[in-house]
Amino acid sequence: MSAGGDSARRWVLHIDMDAFFASVEQLTRPTLRGRPVLVGGTGGRGVVAGASYEARVFGARSAMPMHQARRLVGVTAVVVPPRGAVYSVVSGQVFDALRSRIPVLETLSFDEAFGEPVELSGANVARVREFCAELRAVVRERTGLVASVGAGTGKQLAKIASGLAKPDGIRVISPAEQHQLLSGLPVRKLWGIGPVAESRLRSLGIETVGAFAALPESEAASILGGSVGAALHRLARGIDDRPVAERAEAKQISAETTYESDIVTLAQLRPAIEAMTVSAHRRLGKDGRAARTVVLKLKKSDMSIVTRSFTLPYATADLATLTTAAQRSAIDPAELGPIRLVGVSFGGLSTVRQESLFPELDQSPIEENREAAKWDTAVPKAVVAAPLVGMVSGAGQAVTAATGPADSPVRSPHQWHPGTDVTHPEFGHGWVQGAGLGVVTVRFETSSTGPGPARTFAADDISLSRADSLGSLG
Repeated sequence: MSAGGDSARRWVLHIDMDAFFASVEQLTRPTLRGRPVLVGGTGGRGVVAGASYEARVFGARSAMPMHQARRLVGVTAVVVPPRGAVYSVVSGQVFDALRSRIPVLETLSFDEAFGEPVELSGANVARVREFCAELRAVVRERTGLVASVGAGTGKQLAKIASGLAKPDGIRVISPAEQHQLLSGLPVRKLWGIGPVAESRLRSLGIETVGAFAALPESEAASILGGSVGAALHRLARGIDDRPVAERAEAKQISAETTYESDIVTLAQLRPAIEAMTVSAHRRLGKDGRAARTVVLKLKKSDMSIVTRSFTLPYATADLATLTTAAQRSAIDPAELGPIRLVGVSFGGLSTVRQESLFPELDQSPIEENREAAKWDTAVPKAVVAAPLVGMVSGAGQAVTAATGPADSPVRSPHQWHPGTDVTHPEFGHGWVQGAGLGVVTVRFETSSTGPGPARTFAADDISLSRADSLGSLG
């Protein structure tokens, strides 16, 4: 493992971009720098996809209901819809910068990756820290964004270290200190320990990683299951030889959990499905793609598994739509039998998002499922495939489409929403700061301009038009 208390045979780095979604918004919309920014949906079911550090000091965080985050931050909060296309491009720039120094990267999401620089083999802490500083400088120079970097003798320690480095820092965990640092951490910090495993360990009086590591391996295996328990026990003891390798693109994204008590009523099943959809959606947001198929997985108390799927006519990342699709596949436990595990997975993943022209059908109450399903299959393909202007990805609600069915009136193209990218023949690229009462206020700026001027127009001013969000990259 180590050549001394200060050196190690291998060093794994975990690079994690600071408040990535919100930081990209502040980068491309300079007026937002230094302000509490919340990225996410603003509807009743809106969820925070990202929060700037200025917003986090108030207690706002990712995956929190937007209404709660806005209440915490107060009137200074700036809420903008997610722009997946922009995050994807900037993410590519970040990883390109990292690969200039670390050719092999194991990317985990839009904003984090593992690397194992060959040149650091056998290096001491001072050299590792120097390399991390060089890496952060390259990312900052090429993208304008801040990365925190953690380093340790394996993936587990590197990820823990990057968490300790945030925000805007470096943390190197030396072999000499890793045992003491690991021992004092809550057992939930151990990679792979979820709420069920944590509850099981706590019921046995095991609350820290050190207490778990002190168990005989056979006992750890009996508590958490053979291979899984043994693997987690090795991680708890600081033994982590998992390689860093390029990841193949996932074909599906999922989340599931086993419940301590069986689910026996539909009233219990509904919130369990919603919770798993939210969890899987969080991973979908980090992945950067949209999903077309939603699969519900139910494991019965007799260990048999039932799966049902619902396929939408388009790929979406809208949480309300995906949740409704998952709920449509629910089976009453009174008919199916007691349920011990609930899982939700997203398939048909695509980088192309095309929100529905009839979201009210895809998000209709579950009681209307049968009629809604008929509508889903009856909508003409030409209508479903019609291009949308100003699409929004992630947890937010879709911006109103500027097109409609051929036999219905076309909606006004001037239904402006805060956060929408626009362009003007004289002032260039900008974004909507506010709209209402027949006027719209636009801030004209990009990542290369610095804070720009705000100008107000009549909402129906034909010189103002929607723009590709990538224009904000300057």
